[in-house]
Amino acid sequence: MISAIIGGVLIGAASIWLWLSLGRVAGISGIAAQALANPRRNLWPVLFVLGLGVGGWLHAAFTGLPARALGGAGELALLIVAGLLVGFGTRLGSGCTSGHGVCGNARLSRRSISATLTFLAVGMATASVFYGLQS
Repeated sequence: MISAIIGGVLIGAASIWLWLSLGRVAGISGIAAQALANPRRNLWPVLFVLGLGVGGWLHAAFTGLPARALGGAGELALLIVAGLLVGFGTRLGSGCTSGHGVCGNARLSRRSISATLTFLAVGMATASVFYGLQS
């Protein structure tokens, strides 16, 4: 539980810092798209995305948690389909859970509150169907 609190504080602090220093919302999908579109023009989106991976690696290194291996081709295919659906959803919702859920809700944006409630409802329905099919 303490690691979740620390993680939340760090995400909030990073979001505030990005907003105050560059005037940018810390929406991961937009930052990743910007990093892929023109990495030489703006280096900060590339560093931001790399920092996400490095942060995960550092957490695993310092906590001693093992990396999780994929369970075969079926799990890899499911991961790819899920990633594509998330990408489609971020375009459809004009943002992702980080942009809307962390930054937009903090600004009391009606659009972000609506998007976050939709993300949560669809996620709960998807998990219920997915786990219902497995039992």
